[in-house]
Amino acid sequence: MKTKGKATSFDIAHFAGVSQSTVSRALRNSPLVNEETRRKVWEIAKKLNYKVDKNASNLRTQQSATLAILLFEDPTGDESQINPFFLNMLGSITRACAKEGYDLLVSFQSISQDWRAEYEDSHRADGIILLGYGDYMDYQSRLQNLLAQDTKFVCWGAKVEGRPDLTVSCDNYGGGELAAQHFISTGKKQCVFIGDASEHSPEFLMRFKGFKDTLEQQSISLSERNIANAISTEESGYHATHSLLANNVKFDSLFAASDLIAIGAIKALKEAGLRIPEDVSVIGFDNIAAANYITPSLSTVQQNTTLAGQMLVSNLLALIKGEQITETLLPPKLIIRQSTS
Repeated sequence: MKTKGKATSFDIAHFAGVSQSTVSRALRNSPLVNEETRRKVWEIAKKLNYKVDKNASNLRTQQSATLAILLFEDPTGDESQINPFFLNMLGSITRACAKEGYDLLVSFQSISQDWRAEYEDSHRADGIILLGYGDYMDYQSRLQNLLAQDTKFVCWGAKVEGRPDLTVSCDNYGGGELAAQHFISTGKKQCVFIGDASEHSPEFLMRFKGFKDTLEQQSISLSERNIANAISTEESGYHATHSLLANNVKFDSLFAASDLIAIGAIKALKEAGLRIPEDVSVIGFDNIAAANYITPSLSTVQQNTTLAGQMLVSNLLALIKGEQITETLLPPKLIIRQSTS
């Protein structure tokens, strides 16, 4: 098979013995073209080294074949301003987009105040994935604005009032249960929790509730003195643990709402001369890469970032196509390492 110059869809149509419109449909894997013809068209396209002109295709369909992922700028110990947990998920989302033939546009949420106009109306992206949200009480109004504008979007973790189907999240309550069950099974009775257990951080709150309820089922109380507020940074976990020790709170186990908080807590415990896990067992949440490389290595509740990324992309593409989706709740998994008995 030879062509004069760069192969076109008309060349493929000639060799396949079909119309150019049939070639276009076949290359989009349209169900209007039977499987035998689709396979034949794809084989000829491959032999001719034919590349689909995405710009021309996008003009016809009024779609960009691009998804936008907007990250919340988190306070971090480096200049990235990205929670390392979301870096793991970013890789999964990128691979899922590539598998579906979509490009991925990555930006920060703070860059624009009107996400619908910035991405969907301008045809820069067909839909939006939101990762992170800061103070959830302040964030709800932005989600409601997206709904009012009929924006195609999905988000990780944050519940969208009236539209639970738009959220993919981990079973945070179940993750708290796993942490408590492990402490109970290893004979721990003096437990503390570090994290923002309030409506401002609903994921942390559910982790706390699962932890607290499970302890109480075994007659182990978690008083106000045994709870220290912290945002998801090492520094915040470090200072929260210091405050517990300074207030003479006695504890043999510590559940942190995130791995970053737990890493800061471990530093504070070591400086206080406490051994981990002999004196205090520590469990984090997320299973970021650093959890396996600190000393001692951190036991943690793992969120499945690979499946999360796949489901966020899959659900968003279904929305773009006008299909129904349902709320996605992913099961957590307890990873046992050196920081627990």
